[in-house]
Amino acid sequence: MRSFRNAARRSFLKGAVAAAGAGLWAGQDLEALPQNTNTNSKPSELKITDMRVLTIARAPMTCPIIRIDTNQGIYGLGEVRDGASKNYALMLKSRLLNENPCNVDRLFRKVKQFGGHSRQAGGVCGVEMALWDLAGKAYNVPVYQMLGGKFRDKIRCYADTTESPDPKIFGQRLRARHEEGFTWLKMDLGIDLIAKVPGGVTRPDGVSLGGGDRTQHMFTGIEITPKGIDAMADYVAAVREQVGMDVPLSADHFGHIGVNSCIRLGKALERYNLAWLEDMIPWQYTDLLKKISDAVDIPLLTGEDIYLKEGFMELCRTHAVDIIQPDLATSGGILETKKIGDMAQEYGVPMVMHFAGTPVSCMANVHCAAATENFLVMENHSVDVQWWGDLVEGVSKPIVDKGFITVPDKPGLGVTLNEAVVKQHLAEPGYFEPTPQWNVDRTNDRLWS
Repeated sequence: MRSFRNAARRSFLKGAVAAAGAGLWAGQDLEALPQNTNTNSKPSELKITDMRVLTIARAPMTCPIIRIDTNQGIYGLGEVRDGASKNYALMLKSRLLNENPCNVDRLFRKVKQFGGHSRQAGGVCGVEMALWDLAGKAYNVPVYQMLGGKFRDKIRCYADTTESPDPKIFGQRLRARHEEGFTWLKMDLGIDLIAKVPGGVTRPDGVSLGGGDRTQHMFTGIEITPKGIDAMADYVAAVREQVGMDVPLSADHFGHIGVNSCIRLGKALERYNLAWLEDMIPWQYTDLLKKISDAVDIPLLTGEDIYLKEGFMELCRTHAVDIIQPDLATSGGILETKKIGDMAQEYGVPMVMHFAGTPVSCMANVHCAAATENFLVMENHSVDVQWWGDLVEGVSKPIVDKGFITVPDKPGLGVTLNEAVVKQHLAEPGYFEPTPQWNVDRTNDRLWS
């Protein structure tokens, strides 16, 4: 029976070739098929053999880059979020050795318990990026293709812009960004702007305007006076006069002010049609965020410190915010961030992406943004860092070109490190030094009895 089927198949192919002549199934085409297949890797036999780290200084933050090596000579690059310890990634090494990196979701579920909100998630997310880079190289496809394909070829960006207490000067700087090609602008609008305005801010003696690094907004006793609110509104008016009303303008870093001050300030800014008010209070206070968003007719946004989908789901389900902003290096990595965006879309909530790091993490964000339908715009802190794009090779330069990043079509994340440039900007000596001390960790990671 088998020989009959094989003979029938050969007969069919011969007939098809004869019918097509020099068409699709011509003999030379059949012979060429193996030449178009990636034979550099056998994904089913791929195993993780090592993990190493280096740290880039001031890009614009201090960013550890991890490299996961395999038994087949291909490797994957990932990045720990700025400000997080490289040890957050290295502690996961013993749990990944000898695993197949192409099982990205299974390995993420194995290590995700070692992440936490904000920088504590840096190691898990960096590893997840590197696993996707490896899987893409193994299968010879870009990461976005493994996420279901892309919705866009270019990723819209906004850029951080140097502040000035003079709104005219700051407005001119933002206008220059617009002239560079950026179609979305953002400003910091904190109470530090009115620090010298007599009677602009009410606060207890001894409490700094920052409220203290570990004191949440509602517990500082800091409130803006009507005079202070008028001064901040006048600042935004002067900025809008420079950039016009046509371009989206977002605002962030208001200071550790109370809920009622957030509402009164938001109401005063409504006439300037801001694109969003970011992180007015900590994200955990869903009911208080909803109180602000219900009272103010400007979109509210939060999310850069949230790890995993569940925290975003509650904000979206209750419509406590109008826009979410995961940081892929905090939120759980590439696939988890796409899941977050897809979930938010079900509630009618768009997604912005927070990003500050090297081009490695940048490309992880780009692939995710390309594959997520409700994406709006992505942050970039490094457009003024002259050597930032030189850290990697394999993509067109400048990476951020007229306010957009082109989605790369090369396998994995689409970039490799430029070793010579990377070595010029190391935060500590050594280029991917061996890490045998992290090979073994005898612990019981099980989450149930």
